[in-house]
Amino acid sequence: MEQRSNLPPFRTVLTLSIFMFLVGALGLILLFSLTLPTVVPRWLLYLIATFTASGLFLPFAFFIHRRFPNNPPAETTVLVREALWFGAYCDFMLWLQLGNVLNFAMAVFIAMGFVALEFIIRMRERARWKPQA
Repeated sequence: MEQRSNLPPFRTVLTLSIFMFLVGALGLILLFSLTLPTVVPRWLLYLIATFTASGLFLPFAFFIHRRFPNNPPAETTVLVREALWFGAYCDFMLWLQLGNVLNFAMAVFIAMGFVALEFIIRMRERARWKPQA
């Protein structure tokens, strides 16, 4: 039985990726050039860094799911969720680095935790019963 892919067209993914990256990069440029490092700009840094990192990772998530299809096939929401996981991971690394507590082992273990969370979510999606129409 042939598996039907729910992946969106690459042009859509690339457009969303470029938009997210440009919004994030422009936001970072404006944030660094126009603000002082107080509390509110620091939280804006995390938000804008999420946009930037997610925009960079979205095409990679598309190609990973295109190259290694699984059951159930990844939908658009899965691609965006995985890109946002990567953005959250980058934010977490940035936050730990600002506190001077980040090291390689910690980064690897935190990455393994994010991968495990996504694996559990995908297992739950696979286990849900969907009657055939």
